[in-house]
Amino acid sequence: MAQWERLTQLPDAYKQQLDELYNRDALPMDVRHYLSAWIEKQEQRAAQDHDFAMALFQVLLENLDIQHSRFVQEESFLLQHNIRRRKQNFQGYLDDPCALANTILWFLKKEKEILQSADLAEQVQLLHVAEEAMETSSQLDIERKIAGLRNEVECMERTMSCLEEQQDEFDFKFQTYKMEGKKQMQVFQQLINRLDECRKVQIFLISTLLDRTDTLIDILVKKELVEWHRMQQKACIGAPENVCLDQLEKWFTYVAVCLFRVREFLDKLEELVGKVSYQNDPVKSQKPKMQKRAETLLKDLLQSSFVVETQPCMPQGKGPLVLRTNVQFAVKTRWVATPCNHYNAIYRRFNVFGTKSKALNMAESQSGGMVADFRHLTLKEQKSGGGGKGINDISLSVTEELHIIHFDTLFEMKGLSIELQASSIPVVIISNSSQQQSACASVLWFNMLSDVMFFANSPAATWPQFGDMLSWQFLSATKRGLNEAQLEMIAQRLFGKQQTYDTCKVTWSKFSKENTPDTFWAWFDGILVMVKTYLEDLWRDGLIMGFVSKSKEKYLLKKKQRGTFLLRFSESVIGAITFSWVEIDMNGEPDVKTVQPFNKVDLCQIPFQEIIRNFQILEAENIPESPLLYLYPNTPKDEAFGKYYCEKTGSKDINSFCYFFLLVAYILLESKITPKPASYPACCVG
Repeated sequence: MAQWERLTQLPDAYKQQLDELYNRDALPMDVRHYLSAWIEKQEQRAAQDHDFAMALFQVLLENLDIQHSRFVQEESFLLQHNIRRRKQNFQGYLDDPCALANTILWFLKKEKEILQSADLAEQVQLLHVAEEAMETSSQLDIERKIAGLRNEVECMERTMSCLEEQQDEFDFKFQTYKMEGKKQMQVFQQLINRLDECRKVQIFLISTLLDRTDTLIDILVKKELVEWHRMQQKACIGAPENVCLDQLEKWFTYVAVCLFRVREFLDKLEELVGKVSYQNDPVKSQKPKMQKRAETLLKDLLQSSFVVETQPCMPQGKGPLVLRTNVQFAVKTRWVATPCNHYNAIYRRFNVFGTKSKALNMAESQSGGMVADFRHLTLKEQKSGGGGKGINDISLSVTEELHIIHFDTLFEMKGLSIELQASSIPVVIISNSSQQQSACASVLWFNMLSDVMFFANSPAATWPQFGDMLSWQFLSATKRGLNEAQLEMIAQRLFGKQQTYDTCKVTWSKFSKENTPDTFWAWFDGILVMVKTYLEDLWRDGLIMGFVSKSKEKYLLKKKQRGTFLLRFSESVIGAITFSWVEIDMNGEPDVKTVQPFNKVDLCQIPFQEIIRNFQILEAENIPESPLLYLYPNTPKDEAFGKYYCEKTGSKDINSFCYFFLLVAYILLESKITPKPASYPACCVG
């Protein structure tokens, strides 16, 4: 299916992204639509080759003329006018057709990014089909219970109306007839009996309604809200979870409204009893218990509904839940809230500065909910008179301390006053950037296991849990997670070769403490930062195999033709990438060779794709030749990396730098060949 056709069939959320993309004049959407097939056939070299770009430019104008003729035949005056204006605007590229080619290629690239996002969302959806089916079933069950609750409230309103009419009738007859004679007493007794029966029915309905409400609150608070909190924890460490509160807010709101109606019904009963009462009146005996139960349920519901919607996060931080003293952070709650830092006696203590009290409002909410959005809070450590962290038998580092930020508010409505409190997911508070990596490890570990309170006695994580967490880091940072082969390499690094890794476990020490400072997390995070900073496009396009061991690398390459190469992350150098290729030795046997890893110092000076593009070695008669021909398994190098090459081929500056850079970098790890400096005058000529 053509790219444009796929885009027009995407869900509305992605069509909105497409609409925003074309909300500019550089390439009008109508031109993209009418000439979609021709535009998608354009070649990369049009952005660099002036003559080729000029030829395409002339074809573009001809195509616009053809489209204009069609509109003339269809008598579409407005479309004729629009397409004529488009052609006039494009005439401005007559002197620089390459600029137009670059513009079109840029739009095509952005379109592919939208498609990749949609594909990723579809893949995630497929992975959770069974889970979503369960969620749908659960939601339908709650909706049925809500509907039942609504019907009972309506029924209660009708019976309450009947009760009032019954009591009015009694009152009228009581005032009309004299209380004399046996006949009149019998009439009044009948009226009392009917009134008593109506009151018993009303008491029964209210009791039933409270039972159903109790069951529904139990589901909402102990199941749905707990699941939402867990999804929010996972989302904080990169999982593609939906943490929208709209549905929960709808359910909580209706149940709260229902309980307020119950309180009104009970108040009405009390009012009726004040007018007419009798011996063994059921309202007098049952109303206090039901009043207390209704208020308890309402209190439990409202206290649970006060939540931290957006967890504490620094604007320039790597992610939420890692805060730094004297650096502003933001957090969003629902309700009126005053934040305070809650701490255990063994931990450091902090004061919160900034606007600490806000009224809830709808202006700061994108979904229309009532929120309090704190955007300029800071933490400052309190000076401890006892010297340090206090008495503590558990040895924990600063980055293993978990702090919770509480938000307190007072809810008052219709005579009901309830103190509410919401708590953040535990945060780690650091004082300098060197602690950032370790703090991130603590956040990942806690939210992966969800119930770890002290790292000193932390339970181990199962490999399925741990592997998912690692994949989420790449998914959230680059929109491409880890596949099974990549996860298997990581598992083998941790546990050695195993038949299955499902029963293997990773301890907190193995994750973040062993072999300090070169811990497993330092190695993995170094790769993640490098990919996000320098290699994101290559990684997202699947050009980097990345997590593959040396032994697996040799096994894969030795079966391939000469010049086949792959890209993998270094196992020994933190935050580095290398490539290996296969050659045929003098005996006709495959021989795998590898270069020293390239780290951020190298990659910030020259793009990795340019290193691959210009890499050469000296063959027979000192003739420079690139050994990198096919990206594993068999994709020609230029086909795989061509769209990422620098625009100006053979740039003098790049080639001069490549000469120096690759001269230093090219030390073969798998052979004993040492290149001579004098042999490299043409090393990087592209």
